Amino acid sequence: MAGSSHGHTPAAWTGVTIAFIGFCVAGAFMVLAQPAGFWVGMVIVVLGGVVGWIMKKMGLGQPKDTHPAHQVAAKREPAGVES
Repeated sequence: MAGSSHGHTPAAWTGVTIAFIGFCVAGAFMVLAQPAGFWVGMVIVVLGGVVGWIMKKMGLGQPKDTHPAHQVAAKREPAGVES
């Protein structure tokens, strides 16, 4: 993935940051043996995914057609066709 911009978008950074905070909250409450706090942390993790998805739909994520793997696959000729 060297040289690609995969994941370097506001949607990705925001979603991952929120999920990371959720994991930290859940981990802290797990150590403190507080199940309610643990589940609040898990809800924050899911919220991170939802926020990232919404931001992507708003245009703050990477468009599907700019990923290098898609461009390479589109340039290949079908099997059995010779140039």
